[in-house]
Amino acid sequence: MSSTELPSVPPTDLSPKAASVRVAEGERLKSVGLPGITLTVRSRPPAEEGLPPALYVHGLAGSSQNWSSLMAELDGVVDSEALDLPGFGDSPPPDDGDYSVTGHARAVIRYLDASGRGPVHLFGNSLGGAVSTRVAALRPDLVRTLTLVSPALPELRVQRTAVPTALLAVPGMAALFTRLTREWTAEQRVRGSMALCYGDPARVSPQAFRDAVDELERRMRLPYFWDAMARSARGIVDAYTLGGQHGLWRQAARVLAPTLLVYGGRDKLVGFRMAHKAARTFRDARLVTLPDAGHVAMMEYPEAVAAAFRELLTDVTGPGAGTVAESESESASQGS
Repeated sequence: MSSTELPSVPPTDLSPKAASVRVAEGERLKSVGLPGITLTVRSRPPAEEGLPPALYVHGLAGSSQNWSSLMAELDGVVDSEALDLPGFGDSPPPDDGDYSVTGHARAVIRYLDASGRGPVHLFGNSLGGAVSTRVAALRPDLVRTLTLVSPALPELRVQRTAVPTALLAVPGMAALFTRLTREWTAEQRVRGSMALCYGDPARVSPQAFRDAVDELERRMRLPYFWDAMARSARGIVDAYTLGGQHGLWRQAARVLAPTLLVYGGRDKLVGFRMAHKAARTFRDARLVTLPDAGHVAMMEYPEAVAAAFRELLTDVTGPGAGTVAESESESASQGS
């Protein structure tokens, strides 16, 4: 992946009416055109000048909306931006159709190079965790700290509940699934997704559920919806099989940035057992485990993830920076 500087393209602000995705209070969207890709970027006006920049990368089937709650929790701590990966949220597909982990990582790098915001505090969840790991390994100059929430790093024994998602990578499976679930309503699909991703789906408010249904209905009308899903799922599976210097665990070991690892005890997609392997692999790691959280802890327990990040920030900017620390967070720290 080249580190050649890319030309900066002036962003186009998207008003709530112009954007087709939900914009929470205090947020704004912009569209950024770069060679081969156009990215939609969600941000919150910084609470004060001079805050360090942060960038958030969502997971499979997600969007920048997945980070809204955490971004609000970190007001006054960082200057937050969250992007929609190509083919997700409000970003159109990439020109070259590359939905691999490397392709998504290239999109993140292109944006950081063009925006000049790096080095950033980089956050990633699930697929976004794998993408962010690759970015941090290949371009350490762009990453100040790395925060990974249930990162999709290779597992030898995948949980049974994660198998259906992996099957999307099989050629033709997305089309078959579409036919088999033709009669499913958006509400049924969202309930199924939340049961898979949340430790306790009851924590989702009625309004958040309605917003998720509206967003899914919008997404499913896009002609590239299933293609982006299937190819990105295939990209994860392919990344799991890569060995040598391109292997994700090998790249995780090369990450120089202080790293915060957040794992949920009720995660049905990424094995909780991988938490300690990750803590041993990343050079400068802090581990926080949230026993009641599922796959999207930043959505279920944004206050706990924000508190852990603030501790990381204090650790790396104050006395004793650079030491390896591991902390286990109990249920009480989740506010439950």
